[in-house]
Amino acid sequence: MAAQEPSPPSSMENNKPGFPKKILANKLEDKHLCNCCQNILRRPFQAQCGHRFCFYCFNRTVGSGPQKCNACIKEDIFEEPTSILVQGCAFPDNAARREVENLPAVCFNEGCSWKGSIKDYELSHEGKCEFMILPCPLCKELIRLNEKERHNERECPERTLNCKYCKEPFHFKNIKYVDHIKFCSKFRTPCRYHVVGCDMSVSTDVSLELQLHSEKTKVADLGRRCQELEVKAGTFEDVVCVLNREVERFATTTEASNRQHRLDQDKIEALSNKVRQLERQVGVKDLTVAEMEGRLREMSATTFDGVFIWRISDFTKKRQDAIAGRAPAMFSPAFYTSKYGYKMCLRIYLNGDGTGRGTHLSLFFVVMRGMNDALLKWSFNQKVTLMLLDQSNREHIIDAFRPDITSSSFQRPVSEMNIASGCPLFCPLSKLEGKNSYIRDDTIFIKAIVDLTGL
Repeated sequence: MAAQEPSPPSSMENNKPGFPKKILANKLEDKHLCNCCQNILRRPFQAQCGHRFCFYCFNRTVGSGPQKCNACIKEDIFEEPTSILVQGCAFPDNAARREVENLPAVCFNEGCSWKGSIKDYELSHEGKCEFMILPCPLCKELIRLNEKERHNERECPERTLNCKYCKEPFHFKNIKYVDHIKFCSKFRTPCRYHVVGCDMSVSTDVSLELQLHSEKTKVADLGRRCQELEVKAGTFEDVVCVLNREVERFATTTEASNRQHRLDQDKIEALSNKVRQLERQVGVKDLTVAEMEGRLREMSATTFDGVFIWRISDFTKKRQDAIAGRAPAMFSPAFYTSKYGYKMCLRIYLNGDGTGRGTHLSLFFVVMRGMNDALLKWSFNQKVTLMLLDQSNREHIIDAFRPDITSSSFQRPVSEMNIASGCPLFCPLSKLEGKNSYIRDDTIFIKAIVDLTGL
């Protein structure tokens, strides 16, 4: 039989990961998958962030303490504390469980034609299929469940057999049955002189006595050979004495070479440590230079008058990345209302976000944590105007809003940046298709104007 991977063991308990995706009879949907093991949900639980997990997978994830939801991070919707998974923050999703258990299922074991629902599969078929592949506990060979009994009795090289004459057990692999018969005390065999008329049967013990006489003759022959070898051994001893003296001289030379080799190795190790130290220093300096270059680029794009123009090049590629979910959102460099004023940036979704996903370009305004926040007036209450510039200077797309001072988006930031606020329906994507004056040389320009009145 061709080697196959073992079928999974039966499980009716809750402490098992999801069902294998191969059992699903129709098209697989992402909503039916566990966000941990990526298999079909078994006993689904829904966390407070909305993502679903198998009961077993969720408990294993939070067993060592609170964990960040990887699904939230992957979808770029991570938000504390909603996206933190902790014990007790999830509840059984019975609706999802009923939906999953009613999905049509098939058995993926080769040769099995079983069909039913996932619930039927778990109750009556999982771990019981006659065609499932499992390893023999003795020889580890992969066999079907319905072949297990025949394999154990007739084929397994690690099986144990009982002699039909003396009833003694013996390991099949270590001693074959025909070999055992030669020494079995209960087995009877015809007399060695049956060829000349003796019709008696003798036990193996008698046969062994005859063999013993033959062995004694062989021992005598071996004794004579040993005497001859002793004479030769005396000659070899003289030769060995000469060789030992040569070995001693060679050992002395080798020891001197080894001492020099150890000294050389110590020097090499010291030089290697010095090289590694210098490489670490160079690496630290490279990181420092890269950080300074990043800060320099950011400073070169920074403005301090509340007016900021964001140039977004390679628009086509970045929009495709947004559609594919690889980079749904982009942040602009920071800008300020004044040198010591509010710190802000823009966030754009080139394939839309929320109500604008897939239909609009979504543009948001973000208040960031700045060095001088303690000197500023909070909440942030300046009018914000957002624009997509017409590069022919005819019809800019403009939207404006005044902050809701009760919103957490405009309070003094306690983390790197507040939750973005703005226009999910800022610009229909249809206006950016075909020939238009908003995209030139695969580049668009976004402009933000913060009203400085009262500052």
